[in-house]
Order: sequence, then structure tokens, then C-alpha cells
Amino acid sequence: MIVAGFGFTTRATASSLEQALAATGYKGPIDLLACPDDKALSNAMLDFAKSRRILINAVLPSKLQRAQTQTQSTLSRLLRQTGSVAEAAAIAAAGPNARLLITRRISNDGMATCAIAHGDKT
Repeated sequence: MIVAGFGFTTRATASSLEQALAATGYKGPIDLLACPDDKALSNAMLDFAKSRRILINAVLPSKLQRAQTQTQSTLSRLLRQTGSVAEAAAIAAAGPNARLLITRRISNDGMATCAIAHGDKT
């Protein structure tokens, strides 16, 4: 399973998420999108998921906080108690044996980040 994890501001749009995904350089299939549970029903995420026809996994704060991220954002650490929301969401949604394929990348507009993880969760 391939999971694209996202972190984004309330001002982000579906285009912001698309830019963040493009910044990863990943061109393969994506099985699941992941983001913090309080952002899963945002217009940006819903529009992005609908355009891609991919389901959204709403990741609970406790799972974000437990995920070991490769990068560290001061803002993510302050607001979400994790080094990278995108990385933590991707890892958490991909399951217990997940591994990060691509660390967080930032959208051109600076409103979103995306990371890609692989896992065996079905």
C-alpha cells in the first residue's frame, strides 16, 4: 500500500495539495491519502481526494505524535507534537511496518506538505 500523507494550513486549496504531491516527484499509484483527523473534511482535502478518486484516512493526534519522522519542523512540533505532519500521517496510515519512501516536500504556495510511505496495511 502506498500512502500520500499531507499537512496543510486552513488556507490551503486542492491545488496546494496537488503542488505538494508534485514536489515529491512520485509518479506511481497512490492507494490512500492521509491527514490529521481535523483536516479530513476540509474543502481542500475533499476536493483533492475527489479529483484523484482516492479515500482519505483521518489520522488521530495520538498516532501523529507516535510516528517517527525523518524531518523536523518547528511549527509541526509546536502545533502537532510531531516533526512532520505529512510524514507522520503517511506512516500512521500505512500501518505498523510502514517505511517512508519520500520525506516531506512543500507546495509552491507554501500552504501544504506531502510525504509518501509504503506499508502492508490493507
